[in-house]
Amino acid sequence: MKSILITGGSRGIGRATAVLGGARGWSVGVNYVGNVRAAEETAEAVRKAGGRALPVRGDVASEGDVAAMFEATVKAFGSLDGVVVNAGIVAPALPLAEMDVIRLTRMFEVNVLGSYLCARESARRLSRGRGGRGGSLVLVSSAAARLGSPGEYVDYAGSKGALDTLTIGLAKELGPEGVRVNAVRPGLIETEIHASGGRPDRAQALAPTVPIGRPGKAEEVAEAIIWLLSDAASYTTGALLDVAGGR
Repeated sequence: MKSILITGGSRGIGRATAVLGGARGWSVGVNYVGNVRAAEETAEAVRKAGGRALPVRGDVASEGDVAAMFEATVKAFGSLDGVVVNAGIVAPALPLAEMDVIRLTRMFEVNVLGSYLCARESARRLSRGRGGRGGSLVLVSSAAARLGSPGEYVDYAGSKGALDTLTIGLAKELGPEGVRVNAVRPGLIETEIHASGGRPDRAQALAPTVPIGRPGKAEEVAEAIIWLLSDAASYTTGALLDVAGGR
């Protein structure tokens, strides 16, 4: 059975992935930054599904926190087979001309620097040349990386574009080390992230723009992530997998 760590694992796509991993009997480190209750509830859901779970607090934009969350997960489960870099933020819709530097700095600290720190620690922990046993790293990007999100959040879109590039480069870098690196690019998904951006109804409002005719569910994205983590995806690396209903 696999042991995995999911950043931003207490809600939305991260939570759905944690529970689905639990259903496979996996051990899941559920990272969270502040909402202890949500993390505990997710951990309990993982256990009920059939897996083991460990809530792990940490801010992905903090180098020390990232190292500590990986260490805690390995200590609890004895090994690490996969990592899902999912933690990310969005901000209220604005054109770039109206965004202040505080917003931009935080966006890139969490979504870009945070993801790179987690990917770096994954490389250190999973690489066979560094004592690991190989594994799978899945980065949660976004369809925004190719759509650009004009008039809403080109900063968020740009941060996700960085993850696409990281996926391609790191897959080539870590392939010889037994580590597969892939990205999932969700489209319009019903999660709490829309409310954090000031538009809780955004997914439903934009549903007519989706060829499949509806927003997606977090569980539908989780299925793709779990597949990429699994041995069934053993020859898949460097892939950008859209789960976006054709949008």
